[in-house]
Amino acid sequence: MTNHLFLALGSNVGDRESYLRQAVEKLNQHPDVCVTQLSSIYETAPVGVTDQPSFFNMVLRLKTTLNASEVLRTTQKMEQDLDRKREKRWGPRTIDLDILLFNDENIKMEDLYIPHPRMHERAFVLVPLNEIAGDNYVSSYNQYISEMTSQLSDREKEGVHLWKSCTGPEGFGLFES
Repeated sequence: MTNHLFLALGSNVGDRESYLRQAVEKLNQHPDVCVTQLSSIYETAPVGVTDQPSFFNMVLRLKTTLNASEVLRTTQKMEQDLDRKREKRWGPRTIDLDILLFNDENIKMEDLYIPHPRMHERAFVLVPLNEIAGDNYVSSYNQYISEMTSQLSDREKEGVHLWKSCTGPEGFGLFES
C-alpha cells in the first residue's frame, strides 16, 4: 500500500541549507520513500526558546510503503545521522524532521501524534505547507490547509520570510535522471 505524507524540515545550526539538502537527499535515497514535491525554503524566527538563531524551514510531500511508525523511526535515524542533539526542548538543532500528516489518518501513540498537534498554530509549518498543499483537506481540523494558514495573525506570518524557491522539477536537483 502506498501512503502519502507531509514532512516538515527545520534547521538552525551550522549550514542550515546543507542540512535541509542532506535530509531531502537521504529521504529520496531511501528504497521505500519517494519525495514528490518540496516547498520553498523559508527563514523563520524561533518559537518557544527564542534566544537562538533563526531557522530554515520547508515542507515535503512524500510517498512511501512504510507505515507511520516506520517513517518516525526512519526520520529519527536520519536526524541522528545528521548530528541532531536532543539537549533542550525547542532548542537549536542541525535538523528536525516532523511528520505533519499521514494519509488522512488520526494517530495517537506514545511517541507519535498525527496530525502534528501544533501544526495549525505554527506559521513556519503552515506557510510552506500551504505553498504545496493549500487545497488539501484535513478532516481532523475540518479545514483546508489554506484556511488554517489564513487564520494565522499577520504578526505570526511576519516571522516567515521566503529565503529560496525550491519548487518545480529542479528543486534540489532530486528529480534529474
